[in-house]
Amino acid sequence: MKKLAITAFSFLFISFSIIGQESQKKSKVGHTDQNKFRQLKDVLPTPNNRRTASGAPGYEYTQQKVDYVMNIRIDENTNRLFGDESITYKNNSKDYLEYLWVQLDQNMRAPDSKTPLAKSESLGSSFERPETFAKNNLKKPSDFGFKIEEVKNIDGSSLSYMINRTMMRINLPEPLAPGTSFEFKIKWNYLINNSVKDGGRSGFELFPDGNKNYTIAQFFPRLAVYDNVEGWQNMQFWGRSEWALEFGDYDVKITVPSDHILDATGELQNENKVLTREQRKRFEKARTSFEEPIFIVTQEEAEKAEKGSSNKTKTWHFNAKNVRDFAFASSRKYIWDAMAVNINGKTVMAISLYPKEGNPLWEEHSTRVVANTLEEYSKMTFDYPYSKAISVHADRQGMEYPMICFNYGRPNPDGTYSERTKRGMIGVITHEVGHNFFPMIVNSDERQWTWMDEGINSFVEILAELDYDPNFYTGNLPKDIVRYMSIDQNNLSPIMSQGDYVKNFGPNAYTKPAAGLYMLRQTIMGPELFDYAFRTYSQRWMFKHPSPADFFRTMEDASAMDLDWFWRGWFFTTDYNDIGLKDVKKYNLTDQPTQEARDLAKRYNMNLEDYKGKLVFFEEEKEGVLAEAKKALDIDVIKDYMASISEEEKNSLKEAPNFFYEVTFEKPGGLVMPIIVELEYADGTKERQTFPAQIWRYNDKEVSKVFRTTQEIKKITIDPDLETADIDTSNNSWPKKDNSKFDKFKKFKIKG
Repeated sequence: MKKLAITAFSFLFISFSIIGQESQKKSKVGHTDQNKFRQLKDVLPTPNNRRTASGAPGYEYTQQKVDYVMNIRIDENTNRLFGDESITYKNNSKDYLEYLWVQLDQNMRAPDSKTPLAKSESLGSSFERPETFAKNNLKKPSDFGFKIEEVKNIDGSSLSYMINRTMMRINLPEPLAPGTSFEFKIKWNYLINNSVKDGGRSGFELFPDGNKNYTIAQFFPRLAVYDNVEGWQNMQFWGRSEWALEFGDYDVKITVPSDHILDATGELQNENKVLTREQRKRFEKARTSFEEPIFIVTQEEAEKAEKGSSNKTKTWHFNAKNVRDFAFASSRKYIWDAMAVNINGKTVMAISLYPKEGNPLWEEHSTRVVANTLEEYSKMTFDYPYSKAISVHADRQGMEYPMICFNYGRPNPDGTYSERTKRGMIGVITHEVGHNFFPMIVNSDERQWTWMDEGINSFVEILAELDYDPNFYTGNLPKDIVRYMSIDQNNLSPIMSQGDYVKNFGPNAYTKPAAGLYMLRQTIMGPELFDYAFRTYSQRWMFKHPSPADFFRTMEDASAMDLDWFWRGWFFTTDYNDIGLKDVKKYNLTDQPTQEARDLAKRYNMNLEDYKGKLVFFEEEKEGVLAEAKKALDIDVIKDYMASISEEEKNSLKEAPNFFYEVTFEKPGGLVMPIIVELEYADGTKERQTFPAQIWRYNDKEVSKVFRTTQEIKKITIDPDLETADIDTSNNSWPKKDNSKFDKFKKFKIKG
């Protein structure tokens, strides 16, 4: 009975064990494909007749057209801008539109704006200066924001409209049919902000003598984009993420004090009325001056003008074709210079406007930087299509519009300036002029995908800056993004994030995509493949509205390179790159069986005597050079083989290696990247080898390579030129060295 009980217990134990095992088997959870080289088909939108799988616009691609006729007046005494506009909206889509959305960007700083309420706030300090206390606690909100006076149909009848903060909906009398147009009028005014005190992307600067520098943009109600990706791009403007706009034609008249110098988007239509004979003569000279800028207004003339103030007005008339926005600058303080730029046989004018406070720095560099930027960007993309590009000096600004941009970089009052100030000015002018290409022509949705204009532009900026000065510190190279990628993961966002909720906006939207594209060009694809694909993208989407998928797909389509692994890792995640040397084993040649060979033979029941005189052996060197180590051509079995082959076969062989190094690479970081290896030999010579990122496709943790050499390797270095944004270079060398200055400088830990 006892035996039976034990037997029964055993049976039950075994049964429950089997059931438990089966249960375990059944409970195993499968997993999705997480390979770093999986395709992006699950992430990118499905191609269609409007946006193709190749990344090109499809045969059914459409976009709207919006034309503006405007009359603008600035009252210098009150700093108020008055305007009226007639808008013609052409519906090129296949949709019936019940309403139109108009952007009112100035409402972001209106007294009832929600922008201040959306910012976290703390007291900051236990004490404040009286002026700070007054500013924070006593100052009344300024009466900023658009004052919409009327919205009317072209026949004069009132139109129904609704304002939701920075967006205004125009309610159409009837749906706007495909292929038809709608004309209407808006009259408005607004108080111009002091951009130095109040902040803002445009406004005016007040100088101690009472003169002002007006840099005016976002000054008129502007139609939002309507497309097949987002529908109406009517996301609210919170002050950071910018705006996409439709292309169209502009006819604009701007009235300012008669002693002002003014320039703007488009072609000046009434040169004879607003410029003196001498100014026109000088500008004609500038149109043929390709080496040096010509002064249209000298510093002496500008200083004379700023001493007075005219009560009379002058109207400047501009016409611009196929642009997505309009901006202008006006002041009696302007020095004005210009030079011609040859863009593939077409003359384009590089122009600068700046007060004396910008000199001597601006006179020395601004217009030359504009010219260089137009040349270098045109090489990478397409010939610059407009007639001019203007750089305007403005304190604490860096902002772009078609044909015109506002840029900082002011010397000290005595005219001296630091290298940092000079570099900053050159950098911001290059960047803002470059925006003429991205997004003023390749017109991406900036509010949704900031990197498509800022990041891509910052990448081309690198090449333009290095052309202007080969030693220029760009701040956008792969090594420059390491600190950002090393910070707490809680403070990181993928590049593919909407800009308004990104914590570290600058590195995320500018530096990281720029560094990634530079890496893609220099290290992964090579300049020839990259440049062709990048130029293809730029030309496919000039004067159109691309999305990220269009960029990703075009770069692959035009290069025959699968880059999904790169887009996924660099753009869609916050993974970082860290590739290190895990182990290095050195092997020597011998004609005697090694212990490892004997163990292997025993395991597989092999008799090594049967292979005597037929094998060459590799033995790991652990303590100095082995006594039995031999050169390849001193080993009989190899000599016999060489004697057995023809002279033709011998001539096809390279020099026999005598040293063998098995190198194991590890990847603590989450990103897959190419492995760039520099070998330094005993004689001091160096050799560099690059293994593509696909080396990680079967093992995401570690991989090995064998280096066969004719002489000893004294040093192995991974990524010697810091091309891949490796966040930890302490594991990049063999023999292992002390932490580099670079690693000591970082002092950051990766936190999960």
